[in-house]
Amino acid sequence: MTTTALLLDMDGVIHIGSRAVPGAGEALSALRASGISLRFVTNTTTRTRKGLSAKMKALGLDISQNEIFTVVDACVDYLSALGRPTIFPLIDGAITDPFSTFPRDQQTPDYVVIGDIGSRWTYEILNTAFNCLRRGAKLLCMHRNKYWQSENGLCMDIGAFVAALEYVSGQSAIVIGKPNPAFFEAALRSLAVEPERCAMVGDDLEADIGGAQGCGLYSILVKTGKYRQELVENSNIRADLVIDSIAALPKCLNIGTR
Repeated sequence: MTTTALLLDMDGVIHIGSRAVPGAGEALSALRASGISLRFVTNTTTRTRKGLSAKMKALGLDISQNEIFTVVDACVDYLSALGRPTIFPLIDGAITDPFSTFPRDQQTPDYVVIGDIGSRWTYEILNTAFNCLRRGAKLLCMHRNKYWQSENGLCMDIGAFVAALEYVSGQSAIVIGKPNPAFFEAALRSLAVEPERCAMVGDDLEADIGGAQGCGLYSILVKTGKYRQELVENSNIRADLVIDSIAALPKCLNIGTR
């Protein structure tokens, strides 16, 4: 394939927690020098684009806000298109500002909005959300990932709480982020590129690889982050290419060897 653009997941691909993946900075520099357009697409729900850009720069990775496409922005855009619906937001404090234009309601909101609230998950919070759904609210989740890679290993992600609320409410959640095709399509529009000219680089078989393939993108799985060989063996999703890490990406794309 002829690649003119790349979508790159962030956590697990270019960094893990507070550490950059070895060789990530050099790889990004080589990709930029080759003229390939980049978008960093993330299901992260605990930072805004500004916060993510600042974190990347602190890790020595020069990634601007304009290059980052987040599920937080996509969720705000989705709600904004509906006007000013009332929400019961279960979100991290770092992203409350983007949602500040939507009225709060813990009794009869239009939407229960699910992000990551870490150790704040309790029976009481889940039960409040359940009763909002029972009274007619819709379940809107930024993503439903099963787990994420911390510096100490795999950790359960918010998909488990989304599944619990689906079970007790009888609803199917509206999923905003990867693997939702609309998320990938919006990222492609921001690059003005057709799917067949773009590749997705990720560490998550379902959200990154399966989602990308569903939109006609070439898929590249890295063996960093949440990658586990047993997960690959137990999945029916197969990436088009598997590489050790983002450090190997320029060579795999024949960058610097033409």
